Amino acid sequence: MPTTDPSRREVLFGLGAVGGGLLGGAVGYGAGAAQATPTPGGAPSGVDASPSGVMEDTGLEGEVGRAGWAEPGGEASRVAVSSPVGTDTVPFHGPRQAGVDTPAQTHAMLVALDLLPETDRAGVRALLRLLSDDAARLTQGRATLADTEPELAAAPARLTVTFGFGPELLARVAPEKAPAWLKPLPAFPTIDALEDRWSGGDLLLQICGDDRISVAHARRMLGKVARPFAEVRWVQEGFRAARGTHPTGTTMRNLFGQVDGTANPQGGSPALERIVWGAGQEAADLGIAPWIPDGTSLVVRRIDMLMDTWDELDRPAKEKVIGRTLGTGAPLTGELETDAPDLEAIGPTGFPVIPDTAHLRRARGPEPEYGMLRRGYNYDDGAGASGTGAGLIFAAFQADVDRQYIPVQERLAASDHLNLWTRPVGSAVFAIPPGCAEGGFVGDVLFA
Repeated sequence: MPTTDPSRREVLFGLGAVGGGLLGGAVGYGAGAAQATPTPGGAPSGVDASPSGVMEDTGLEGEVGRAGWAEPGGEASRVAVSSPVGTDTVPFHGPRQAGVDTPAQTHAMLVALDLLPETDRAGVRALLRLLSDDAARLTQGRATLADTEPELAAAPARLTVTFGFGPELLARVAPEKAPAWLKPLPAFPTIDALEDRWSGGDLLLQICGDDRISVAHARRMLGKVARPFAEVRWVQEGFRAARGTHPTGTTMRNLFGQVDGTANPQGGSPALERIVWGAGQEAADLGIAPWIPDGTSLVVRRIDMLMDTWDELDRPAKEKVIGRTLGTGAPLTGELETDAPDLEAIGPTGFPVIPDTAHLRRARGPEPEYGMLRRGYNYDDGAGASGTGAGLIFAAFQADVDRQYIPVQERLAASDHLNLWTRPVGSAVFAIPPGCAEGGFVGDVLFA
């Protein structure tokens, strides 16, 4: 397997053109590796934190675990990781980035960075190479070169790191390749209460995994390498049901109790290829195209949920607001979550069974074939507009924001009954670049 260490040394010590401040910061980062000396295989000395490590019986109810070894401060300690949850990995390298149509993990941490004024095109290239190198290691359960706590990397638990580029990053690197939709969403004054602390950003790192510790550790390690080039703008942390608590493939629930994401395209389907990646003849017929081959877009909306007033509604009223039953997620005209809604059905009182202002009806619209992939996460941090700090990090992937996302948001802003109990407080749009091959880095296509 080719090692990325030579290119990393090139970045750390051969970037005189980047400027003294950035180079000094990068060398400072590299100096931290003195406590975790790289071996020829690339992993820190004394640490086995890769899925190819020795597998042995850990005595955990018949599970087979991986035993890694670390030597923090010179004192050997054992790192046992259970299989399959702890040892599960998602490939980092490939034509498309992981973390987009990857089955959603339990935890997510979205970190938006602003580039420092002195970070020019060469600086962005150095930053992306270093981040990609570290992300490739962490997602496979391997410690980074500057990791002083390598034990925390031993259980990746399906860790993924997905890069997103904001308008400023593209402006500094390849302005001619920036898609027209890469800009803040239009204002929706009837519903928005946007705050700068949750909006915008030049570079996004979406870090997801089934283990909260590995997610937090990845954030810290990636933050180290980014510090000489960028500063943190915001961090949003979310969660879903823990892995194993529901059958695989179960649609998530938000904190209103709603089944959230029923209409998502299925993994590997032509619909997903069309909606997310803009691939196939159907996408061409609809005028959907990716901004770059194997790229897509991400809209992030932070939505406070007004839990106290939502609790004042009885169950039938809540279901009419949504247009679905809370128990099964089925449309009010069906029995199963996957049943197609009958938007023409009239109830005994002469009104539509699914009200005109129901969220299901407003979100669906006249052209559901355009669609989006919703990959949202709940949050509950005590700092929201409702006083409880609960809400949804609404993350939507689609090939074209203007054609696919904005028409839906316009309908929701106009007359979605759910707006009475929700308040968008953050908004950001990112271009998701393709993945990369081993030896490359995410975004390298912009520097070709």
